[in-house]
Amino acid sequence: MDETNIRDQFTNLHQEIENVSRDLSMPKGKESLGGFFKECWISFKFVLSEKENLFFSFLQLVAIAIGYYIWVQFLGWIPQEVWDQIGNDKGGLFLNLIFLAWSFLCVGLVAYPIGILTACMGASYTLHSEQRESTIPECLRMVADRSWPIWVFSWVDAWITVNRILDRLPKKKDRTPLSVKIFKELVYQVWKTATLGIIPALVYGRTVKEACQDSLALLKTRLLRLGELRAAYSLICWIVGIGAYASLIVLFPYIMELQKAYQLPSIFMFYLFASIPMLLALAVIMLIFRPLYIISATRIYINYADETQLERRLPDVPSRGFAALIGFAGLIILVVLIMLFRDQLGITSILQNNL
Repeated sequence: MDETNIRDQFTNLHQEIENVSRDLSMPKGKESLGGFFKECWISFKFVLSEKENLFFSFLQLVAIAIGYYIWVQFLGWIPQEVWDQIGNDKGGLFLNLIFLAWSFLCVGLVAYPIGILTACMGASYTLHSEQRESTIPECLRMVADRSWPIWVFSWVDAWITVNRILDRLPKKKDRTPLSVKIFKELVYQVWKTATLGIIPALVYGRTVKEACQDSLALLKTRLLRLGELRAAYSLICWIVGIGAYASLIVLFPYIMELQKAYQLPSIFMFYLFASIPMLLALAVIMLIFRPLYIISATRIYINYADETQLERRLPDVPSRGFAALIGFAGLIILVVLIMLFRDQLGITSILQNNL
């Protein structure tokens, strides 16, 4: 298959999942917790025996922290008076477009290490299932040849996730019907559930088209197991996230005092210090629950592959992996150039004048 159309394959998959979601209902969160912990018990014992998965999770946390810090810098480039104009509904369209582009680049920057490290967790269990030694170099070698589709999928998935999180936030004069909000949330949860098999399938050696087909097959034939896994994981993330949000209420007065002392934009200070409870919450999720979530999803896919007798394809010489790495390095250089030379590029002037 020509993998230049990787993004189109994942876009088509999203549309198919939206259509399928109309006839599906996800298991309820509370009812799925028992199934989740039962499913994850084997994964927990595996993670304890193959501790490189904790290392992969820790690196994911570091990648998110760095990506968030880079993203939030944009907010500090905009003077407070410009934020006040935007708050009064005066202009901001062009600024929003630039911010959207910056956010998209930052998401792509984080998506590469997140995708590769997630795939390494799947590779660890795949090696174990074939009675082979699971090591960090061997996991990376298995994943390297599939770097491009893994990166593209992770980028698409992360962008969908970011947009869903933003859509959940309270809005002024929000007249969206409750039925529409519920359907959007259902589509999102079904997307996350249906794509649990994408990265395990790619690690298994499937093409992008085959991985999408396998994911839809898993959705239809393993809905209960996948649904319980996703619903419980989502519920845990909500609980931890609410705790982080509540801690922001305690921190808010101190953030405002620091903003006045350093004369920095209030929205920049808020999002900068919001990273403290956010990263603590992410540490709980990434280091405890995410490895269990990823390994359990991989186990479900491996069982499906064994039952349907899918052929395990060994990775080729990872030339495409080097190409993806070069692309990732190019994205890093682009972001660094924007940060260092934003004045010369005219970005600062645009942001200060709110054109």
